[in-house]
Amino acid sequence: MPKPTMLSSSQNGLAVKVYRGAGSALLVMDLEKDKTENLAGFAIQCTPPGKAPFFLLNRLNFDTGVHAGTSPANRQWTPSNLAPFQKFRWSHFLSEEVTGSAVYTYAVTAMYYVKSGLEKGATASVAIDLGPDPFDKFDVGFTRGYLSSQAYAEKFKNAPFRPKDKSIDFDTTPYQEQYRWLGGRAREMVFSFLEEALNDPDATVDLFAYDLDEPDFVRGLQKLGTRLRAVLDDADLHTKPGALEIQAKGLLLKSAGPANIAIGHFKRFAHDKVMILKKGGKPVKVLTGSANFSLRGLYVQANNLLLFDEPTVAQKYEDAFQTAFTQMNKFTSSSSASQWFEFSLQETPPFSVAFSPHKSSDLSLAPVAKAIADAQVSVLFAVMDLGGSGDVLQSLQNLGERDKIFGYGVTQNDKGLNLFKPGVKNGEFAAFSYLKDKVPENFREEWNGGPGQVIHNKFVVVDFNGADPIVFTGSSNLAAGGEESNGDNLLAIRDRDIATLYAVEAIRLVDHYHFRFALKNATDIKPLTLAPPGTTWWADYYNPAHPKCREREAFSKND
Repeated sequence: MPKPTMLSSSQNGLAVKVYRGAGSALLVMDLEKDKTENLAGFAIQCTPPGKAPFFLLNRLNFDTGVHAGTSPANRQWTPSNLAPFQKFRWSHFLSEEVTGSAVYTYAVTAMYYVKSGLEKGATASVAIDLGPDPFDKFDVGFTRGYLSSQAYAEKFKNAPFRPKDKSIDFDTTPYQEQYRWLGGRAREMVFSFLEEALNDPDATVDLFAYDLDEPDFVRGLQKLGTRLRAVLDDADLHTKPGALEIQAKGLLLKSAGPANIAIGHFKRFAHDKVMILKKGGKPVKVLTGSANFSLRGLYVQANNLLLFDEPTVAQKYEDAFQTAFTQMNKFTSSSSASQWFEFSLQETPPFSVAFSPHKSSDLSLAPVAKAIADAQVSVLFAVMDLGGSGDVLQSLQNLGERDKIFGYGVTQNDKGLNLFKPGVKNGEFAAFSYLKDKVPENFREEWNGGPGQVIHNKFVVVDFNGADPIVFTGSSNLAAGGEESNGDNLLAIRDRDIATLYAVEAIRLVDHYHFRFALKNATDIKPLTLAPPGTTWWADYYNPAHPKCREREAFSKND
């Protein structure tokens, strides 16, 4: 039986909800308005399974401000009972991976200003199992990427994640701990899939690959020998001098044989990132998503992957692969590109998938645009670029114009990151020139525009806590041009558990970069601090005309 996605508790006018994310918890607080006088914020105490309780730490406090010039070493983290969170939601990311049942208890206390300092008000506690589960034959994983920069600095001292000289075959032994941490559950899914194939001499793998340069992954593919078939992209960025994909293709042509390697690009890109496992010649399992099988895709970028351990699903992907492998130039007219394929299976969430390129992008994108237009509560997203064509990307750009919808997301272009929040029509802009200066030397090359994308996800979540939650994800960039020119797959998953996982991930991404954006604008004269006594920092959360009120109401809602 699936674990609860959300649990709630209330006490003396304080209501707390906790939403289960992937290795994280989203805590949402609501407080009766007549309980807000002298409110200083919220203290959050966490009790992990079998361990002592502790207060979550706040990177802001009342006394020591932080600003653009504050080095990580000089930033102070203060327990939230001494530096309460002045927001009505907070995300807690677990410090270690959870593989089974793991019940975390959170006690949230409203803290108030008094003459002597701070005083406790009402406390509401809620416990939730943050272990993964939701379906026996389905899994979803996110990369950690380079999001928690201070955590990477503390854990790995900003060590390089590859040799200075780029190569397809370097010894990855010194980097394994970093790869496991940066790649998170997504990396684990990739290599578990590959290992299963390698350990079964009768298993074969059919592969779609776009970017392809992860040395251990390529070595694993080589070990498959002729048990591998692959469709590899040959767009300019993968064939120009210095592209590691040239070496990868050469190695696989030698190990698998030319008859097993198809090289092409549809009208523009062979953009899928898919592995299909076959046993006895029959498809049994498929892995898909936004993450390329590359160093950037798994260890630098924000990405997601999905695993379906289900033969009927794998067969549909195999049909698309077979068409692309044998008749790529006719894919648009094939049955694989002609419709959405619906699945309602007991051991996976209900979902549908569309394979591109299509004759018309309306086939795949019209349902996405309609879902966004019909949203009742919220639209959250992480999309690589909103600069493409079509109604979906335009609808995401225009979320700020919809007064009754909580819109929250992050995107990236060749100049920087755009953060889209309620009331911000065109997003808040964080230039790469600033972000680049704040990352370790070994990552700076990856923070360029174009191929150096950091936000590489492609997902949109509609009404995750509403009556009809849905998440769209896959390899598609959700642009009309791409859906008519690229080999891609786009999934629509109608399940509250999965929608919540993606919603929490969207919030994680936006909040991380928003803090960096706030640092950019802070100075040593006006640093970031907590609001002092006498201020009503909370007032906007109760003003119906203010976006923060929309935020409080949207996250507190649950149908």
